Amino acid sequence: MSISSEHKPLGKQVTGSLHTLSPIVELNVGGEMYTTTLSTLKKHPGSKLAEMFTGQPKLRTDSEGRFFIDRPGTYFKYILEYLRSNQVPTQCIQDVYKEALFYDIEPLIKQLEDSPQIFGELVARRQFLARVPNYSENIELMIRIARAEAVASRQSSVIVCVVRTEEDAARCQDALHSLDTDKKSVVKFGPWKAVPSISDLLDCIQMDVEAKGYKISFQPHVAEKGFRFKSHDFFYKFLFTWW
Repeated sequence: MSISSEHKPLGKQVTGSLHTLSPIVELNVGGEMYTTTLSTLKKHPGSKLAEMFTGQPKLRTDSEGRFFIDRPGTYFKYILEYLRSNQVPTQCIQDVYKEALFYDIEPLIKQLEDSPQIFGELVARRQFLARVPNYSENIELMIRIARAEAVASRQSSVIVCVVRTEEDAARCQDALHSLDTDKKSVVKFGPWKAVPSISDLLDCIQMDVEAKGYKISFQPHVAEKGFRFKSHDFFYKFLFTWW
């Protein structure tokens, strides 16, 4: 007895050899449908994508019998275009790079890493931030402080001290002690040994906090009257806006 279309199984494990399949392959990648050939998918034998369609298959199928890959379907079109024509994408570079890493398509990974966007992030910005002690931990600390002060408020602020050199750090000790006495939380960044300036680091902080979904701005911290320090040299207020 045949099974009507409305009673097709939601998905099944493919158990037959891919060698018996048609060279034309239908894919469901995260809900986006694609049609291509086995030879295209297996173009780079060492890739994870090629392994998915080599030998005994490990993929499931959807209710229509299409091979299902649980990845963002939007960017798979760029992966497929590269496999078809060696065309390196010029859009959504960061997202396509993540997918190229997942599918382990080494030639595409290397070409994307040569693009200005990925090169600038991996070689320039991340290498700089790696020289700023506890950078990632301080970003998380800023967010925790801002969230703790957000109760029944539209905005909350975090004071940040940024010192580029050991000499600057020494100059800030009295100011930090004064703020600590007033029970004001301060997140300290630096010092570091690299070319980028304090303003460069401030831009990085804003960029990385915003990448986590927060709306944030910063300005020089204006010290209260009697604060014996040129606070605008090293102290900044980061403002989180919640609504």
